[in-house]
Parts: sequence; C-alpha cells; structure tokens
Amino acid sequence: MKAFVFFLFCSVTSFAQSSPKFISGKVKDNRNEVIPGATVRLLNVIDSTMIKGEIADGKGEFKFNNLPDGVYILAITAVGQKKYLSIPLSVDEHHRQIVLPAIVMSAAQNTGLQEVVVRVKRPLIEQEPDKTIVNVESMISSATSNTLEVLEKTPGISIGSNGEISLNGRGAVLVLIDGRPTYMSGQDLAAYLKSLPGGLLDKIELMDNPPARYDASGNAIINIRLKKNRTGGLTGNISSGYSQGRYARNNEVINLNYNHKKLNIFGNIGYNLEKNYTTETYFRRFYQENNELSSKVTLLNNQLYQNGGQSVYLGLDYAATPNTTYGFLFNLNKNSKDGRLDYFSKSSTTDNRPDVIGTGNTIGMDKRTNLGINLNFLHKFKNQGKELSADINYLNYQSKGNQTLQNFVYQPEGTLTGNNEFLYLLPSTINIFTVKADYVHSLKNNAKWEAGFKSSLVNNDNISDYYLVAETGLISDNSRSNHFKYDENINAAYFNTQKSWKRLSAQFGLRIENTRATGQQLGNEMVQSSSFNKDYTQLFPGAFISYKLDTLNKNTLTLGITRRIGRPNYQQLNPFLFFIDKYSYSSGNPLLNPQYQYRFEIKYQHKQFLRMGLSYNKFSDLIFQTMQTVNDIFINSPNNLGFGYMLLLSNNLSFSPAKWWYVNTDIMLSRMGLDGTSYSATLNPSAWVARINVINQFRFEKGWSAEFGGYYASIDLNGQAFTEPRYRLNATIQKKIWKEKGSIRLGIDDMFHSWIQKNSSVGLKQADFLLTNENDTQRIGLAFTYRFGKETFARKRRHNNNASDAEKERVE
Repeated sequence: MKAFVFFLFCSVTSFAQSSPKFISGKVKDNRNEVIPGATVRLLNVIDSTMIKGEIADGKGEFKFNNLPDGVYILAITAVGQKKYLSIPLSVDEHHRQIVLPAIVMSAAQNTGLQEVVVRVKRPLIEQEPDKTIVNVESMISSATSNTLEVLEKTPGISIGSNGEISLNGRGAVLVLIDGRPTYMSGQDLAAYLKSLPGGLLDKIELMDNPPARYDASGNAIINIRLKKNRTGGLTGNISSGYSQGRYARNNEVINLNYNHKKLNIFGNIGYNLEKNYTTETYFRRFYQENNELSSKVTLLNNQLYQNGGQSVYLGLDYAATPNTTYGFLFNLNKNSKDGRLDYFSKSSTTDNRPDVIGTGNTIGMDKRTNLGINLNFLHKFKNQGKELSADINYLNYQSKGNQTLQNFVYQPEGTLTGNNEFLYLLPSTINIFTVKADYVHSLKNNAKWEAGFKSSLVNNDNISDYYLVAETGLISDNSRSNHFKYDENINAAYFNTQKSWKRLSAQFGLRIENTRATGQQLGNEMVQSSSFNKDYTQLFPGAFISYKLDTLNKNTLTLGITRRIGRPNYQQLNPFLFFIDKYSYSSGNPLLNPQYQYRFEIKYQHKQFLRMGLSYNKFSDLIFQTMQTVNDIFINSPNNLGFGYMLLLSNNLSFSPAKWWYVNTDIMLSRMGLDGTSYSATLNPSAWVARINVINQFRFEKGWSAEFGGYYASIDLNGQAFTEPRYRLNATIQKKIWKEKGSIRLGIDDMFHSWIQKNSSVGLKQADFLLTNENDTQRIGLAFTYRFGKETFARKRRHNNNASDAEKERVE
C-alpha cells in the first residue's frame, strides 16, 4: 500500500525530446520539518551500484540532473532517521522529469549518535572516469605512517631514494595538497611530506591523464586531500601512532569540526618526530680514453638524521545565502632536520694496491617554515548547473640551513697528507601569489561548458655562503659562494566542453599558458654574474571519447589524447655546485628548457571490478638527471635529452572472494627508454619494467580486521642507473573498540627488510659504478584512533579548493 501511495502521488511529467532528464524531491521528518544535509544516493536497480550522490540543501531539496535512461532506486540516510528506500523509478523518453512529493523519513528509536553503529566503510580504491581515488582511512597501516610512507604504499606510486615521486613509472609528477601545488620537488618535497602524519589524510586522487581544466605542468597529478569533517555539531577525531625500527618514530593528530547554522569551522593539528638512517655503499671504476681501467674507489656513507614537524590547518565556510558561500583557509607547517653523514673512501690502483684513504663528515641543520593563506568564493546561480568560483592564495616558504664539512686524506700507511673544513649557510625564501576563477554552465541535452583563468607569481631567493674554517675563525670564500634569484609568472586560460548521448560521451578542452621567467646568479669579486630570460606560450589540448558497451553501463571504453609540460624546478636551474661528500657533487643547469609530453591512451572499465589501460607516452626535450666524472668526482646535473618514450599497460582488479575478504591488485607492465647524448657519450638505455601491488583486507567479527599486502618492482631505469628488482611485505591488524568509535592497530612494514636499492650505472663516460642503498624501512608500529562529538546534521557544503588548485573540484 505504501508503495502504491508513493507512486500515485509522484509528479511525472513528460517533456519534449530536448528537455533534460532528472529526478528531484524534498526530504522531511515525521514532524513535517525539512531535513537539511540528508544523504541521497541514486542506485542502479539491477545491482544497487551507486550512480550519483547528493546532499540535501538547506530546504531539504535534492536533484539528480542529466540522467541517462534507466531504472533507479533512491536510498536516503540522515542522522536520527531510519534508512529510506524508494520504489523503482523509470527514466525514459516518456518519463523525462520526475518530481517526487515530500519524502517523509521515520525517526530511529534512539537518535543520539552514541547509540548508532555506523557500519558503512568506504572501499580502499574507487575508480572514476578521470581519476583513481584511494581512501586513506581504509588503509589500516596509514595511522602509523607519515604522508610520504602512505604514498609509497599507494598502488601505482613509487618513491625514489632521494624522494622523487613517480606515478605508474612516470616521474616529474605534480603533487597537490588539497588542490594546491606545493611548488616543491625532490628532497624538499620529501621533507615536507614526511612532516605530515598519515592521520591527517582523507584520500589520495591519482590522475594519469588530466583534462585541459587542470594545470598543464607535470606528467601526472597526485592530489592529497586532508581530513575535513563534513558533519554538523562539534565533532572530531584523534590519532596517535608509534613505530620502532632501528630507531623510534611517532606522530599525533587531532581533527575538529564545528557547524552552527551558516558557519562551519574546521581544522587539524599534527605533530611528528622520526629518526632514520641511510647506508650507501659505492664501488666506482674509472677508465682511460682507450677504455683501460685506471683506478677504483670504494665509498661508504653512513647518515643518521632526525626530523621533527608540526602542522596547523584551520578554515571556515560562511553560507551568506543558500547559493553563495565564502571561505577562508590558514595553514602553517614547521619542520626541522638535524643530521650527520660520515664517509670512508679507499682508492686503489688497477692491481688493487691501496692508493689514497679518505674520511670525513657532513653535519647539517635545516629549519623550514611553510605558511599558506587562502580566500575562496562560490556562487550557484538559480538556473541549475551554473556556478562561479574564485580563489586567492598566498604561500611563503622560509628555510634556514647550514652544513659543516670536514675532509681528511691519508696515505695507505696512515700518514695524513691533507685536510680541510668548510661551512655553508643556506637560507632561502619563496613567495607565491596565485589567483584563479572558474565558471561552469550546463546546457540542455546533457551538455555543458566551462572556462577559467589562473595567474601565478613566484619569487625565489636562494643564498649559499661558503666559509673556510681555520684556526683564526671563518674565512669567506666568494669563489664558491652563490646567490641565485628566480622569478616566474604563469598566466593561463582554458575552455572545456562536454556532451553526453545515450551511450556516447565526448569532452574536448584547450588550455593556453604563457610563462615568463627570469633567473639571475648575483656575482661578486670572484664570480661573474649571469642571468637568463625565458618567455614562451604553449597550447595544451585534451580530447576524450567514452562509449558504454551495454545499456546497464557496466562496460565502458575510453580514448584520450593530451599534451602536457614539465617545467624545471628552481633548484634544477641554480648553477651552483653543492658538495655531498668528497667524491660526490651536484649542480643545476640554467640552460634547462621545459620538457613536453604527448599521451595517447585507451581504457576499458568493467564496473568497479576491472580497469585496464594501454598508453603511449612520448617525451621531447626530456629533462634527465645526468652524471659526469671529473677526475675521481661524480657530478650530477639535469640536462635536456632528445627523446624519451614509455609504452604502458596498467591493470587494476578489485573484488571480494568472500564477504569478509577484499582484494585490490595493480599490475603495471611497461617498456621505457630514451635516446640522447650525455657529455659526448651516447645514451640510449631501455628496459622492460613490471610493478605488482597486492592489498588484501579482511573483516572479521567483533570489530576485528586485518590487512596484508606486498609490492614487487622489477628492474627499473632511474637516471643513469638500472635498479635491480626488489620487494616488500606489510601486515596490519585492527580492533574496533568503544562502539566502533575507537580503534587499535598493530602493524609491520617491510617484513623481511627486503626493500634495499641496488643500482648499476649506464652510459657513463670513462666510468661506471655500483650502489647499494639501505634505510630504516623494517618497522613495527602501534596506533590508536578515536572519534568523538555528537553529530546533529550534515554540512551543507564541502570545503572548496583554493587559488592554487590544479584540479578545481566543487561539490555541494
């Protein structure tokens, strides 16, 4: 009878062929009061998979626009109310617009949150047409890890020995924090991510092939979303983790959210402390021009360092009207690192007779302060599907570091023949200002267009003051000192349009970016000043076509073509020579040009079960870390090589062999190579690369669950070196406590301490090397989490991204 009455009073109106198809309605309680913030899900009647999700607005209203033909069910949930399921609703040519009468939900017997047991759990991996979403809270081991370690456990992501991040084998990845570019790379970015506890993370979004509305920089995008509670009232959660390897590590996080009427305030505070070691063993050989062996060097580096970081993230949303919201964000991150590197070297002749013995150390300290302020605005017009958003963002990065280096040289019998000691002072400042606006306009017949612009100003100031340490004090050495300034202005605009038919959908976008950059190395009485200017404008098109292979939308085929740019980072342009140890230096290259990438991809997806992609990536002016030898010293610096390529086959399989067992498997197979010249030597290495990541999650009775996973990486190409195959295994067990508000987790990372990097050189002129790198990856960890507060109603609006957002995504 209930279903009959519901159907009888449904207002189903058939319009002309051109009118859009939608389902709309209003949610009320049994006292005839609207329920703002109710969660409304549109499900496929065949298999109950979710098609779309909405949050009821302040009037309790919701609407699902641009629906394809099909039969749907509405599932509605709200705090204090029983779950509501509708009868099947058919959308077709005769029932294009369905306006439902008021949906009245029944009150639950106990409305206090402490009486409600929430058993809904987000899946670890969610596949969407334009990205893969990793829900970090569903990764049990995340609570004992920092953000860099969470990324390393994420399917498809790899972390190099120096902190370089790659996605599906492609480096030069653009990393965003809540949509903001970090404007850091390499070791600087790794240090920052280590200072963010894993308990701060909500989700990680992976985009292999971003469309034109996103920034064109980077070979791919990794967007790290921090936690922001979306429920009303005063709510929050705390997380504390401790892990023990050779040394201890801990992190603590507290997240808070308060919602009252039009105002929502949210924030989190995090702290982490870690101690770690790195052991590197080099074996280097040097050759004469006729390829005869001339000498050998064995080098052992032992590094011990400690990191400490604190982070504060605060924000508010103010709903001035039902359609207009203003937002403010403030974040502060402070990080300090103290470390010592001791080295021992032994040179020998071709017949293995000892020649020279060297010892030394590098003692370093680095303190960083990162500040960010954001203002944002969102207005939704009364006409459905039209909205305007804008953001202004300011970032300031301050770094104060110093390094003291000592070198001693001995004869084989132990006679000291030389020594020196010098000091570096390494202050740097980066100021970044960005502004951005986007407009979205929906059209009839499942079509829409969007456009926007973005402008950024970056000022980078790096100083390296060099001093010889003598008995009389410090002696300034201007011949080795450096002051490098870099200013960059990027102005961009884009237009993107998309259209959907019954089975076919298409999207085309075009982005134009103008880059103006100026670099200057300030001279002194010993060093001549130098400068460079760059001014270039490029077009970055993107086209995607998607076709549904069946009427139930279970199988989809997608074709995509994009063009992207990889700009050198600031340190890569700095020509100064940095000392690592007596035999290892690094420098930048002010003559570096951007690299460009074309990506051609075909993807197949079967529901959330299977996803396969085949892509060909072509790189021109490839930025590649090259190495040259000067006497017995290795100098690393970036250069542009002619051509690089990657043929990539990626496969993702997610399924449940049993109700208590979930499996996610990622398999990546690729062929990669390059063709160029490095210091007059031909450089054309290539390799077949395989990566396999398997995560098993188990859910048992009485709040027990577990996770067991493994990662295997075959031979890989990293700069001018091949990395040998390696693997690691991780396991975690969890117990829910206190009516599932709290949890205790115990885990082990790198179970057999097998994650050891072994490199062998390729394409070096008159030299080769072997390298073994090991650090504190085998760890046992314990974590505790707890959520608290009484939820009254859901937030009306998810938090906006900001002016530096490389993938603006507004959801209400």
